[in-house]
Amino acid sequence: MGIYVDIEKRWSSFYLKVKFYSRDNIVGLLGASGSGKSMTLKCLAGMITPDRGRIVCDDKTFFDSEQGINLPMRDRKVGFLFQNYALFPNMTVSQNIGFALNKLSRKEKGEIIREKMKMFDLQGLEKRFPNQLSGGQQQRVAIARALAINPGVLALDEPFSALDTHLRSKLEDKLADVLADYKGSTLFVSHNRSEIYHLCKSIVVINNGQVDTFGDRTAIFENPPTFAAALLTGCKNISKIKVLDSYTLEALDWGCTLKVAEKIDIQSNPGWIGIRAHFIEPAEDSDAENIVECQLNHVSEGPFNVAVYLENASKPVNGPVKLLRWEMEKEKWKDIKKGGQPWKIKLPAKNLFLISPHNANKG
Repeated sequence: MGIYVDIEKRWSSFYLKVKFYSRDNIVGLLGASGSGKSMTLKCLAGMITPDRGRIVCDDKTFFDSEQGINLPMRDRKVGFLFQNYALFPNMTVSQNIGFALNKLSRKEKGEIIREKMKMFDLQGLEKRFPNQLSGGQQQRVAIARALAINPGVLALDEPFSALDTHLRSKLEDKLADVLADYKGSTLFVSHNRSEIYHLCKSIVVINNGQVDTFGDRTAIFENPPTFAAALLTGCKNISKIKVLDSYTLEALDWGCTLKVAEKIDIQSNPGWIGIRAHFIEPAEDSDAENIVECQLNHVSEGPFNVAVYLENASKPVNGPVKLLRWEMEKEKWKDIKKGGQPWKIKLPAKNLFLISPHNANKG
């Protein structure tokens, strides 16, 4: 088991250079639109030929520029789920699922189609055409078609992007169940950090065509090592810093001095400090470190949570004001807002993380 990708591909306006290796059966490719995620999948499947490099899946070499190996798509056995599903409009559900099974006997083909229909709750839709299906039904047909060939690798290109929030959640759970029983390797592409976290054990963060960060999902979300990784994993509070000593720095955009929990590695060239919006706390009278006196700038309310935007009330910040975003449940906000301003908040040292421009250990 495992996927090894080390490829380069240059277009006139874009350069893809991606390298990672994982033995986890589900690997997530997280990145903004246009970062190179889908191109990487298409190189894996054989739809795009890299200029150089190597792709190996479960000890089977798909591509090796030095050895002159470039397996055709049909020999790679990659089950590919396109972002728009790419169902054949002139084929029924059954015909779509069985499209790549023509080498099998009619009986074998029928058994596989029925099995996949049952797996994805598609019974009764056998004779319908794609334009007669809902978005969720189309997606399930597309996944069933990808799995029907018993692929060694499953490539999922933003499979939930066209679905509403409720349907996305249901199908995400269904896909998680399917992948738990799938014996091959899966590459899951998304710009949605919640999907990536839910489904994938390892994450490849791709930024501008290159691997920015690669590693364990939990570690990257808890302590994103680079600026791109911090943004893509949803950190709302990032400030430039000036290092004062081994455990102390000045957060230049927030106008405060902060202590960190671990010794600052100067060699890693940290340029920013970050904290997740839900880790900010109301300061207690006994707190002595990492306290910021703030005043309210504005509030953004959701149905169950609020985002409170604060600015430093005691120390002016050079340049444009950079607000701290504090997220909490509405009930908590009701209690906090009763107190008069300015408020004192705490940025716990254990929840602060240092950010570098690039990850020295990537790839």
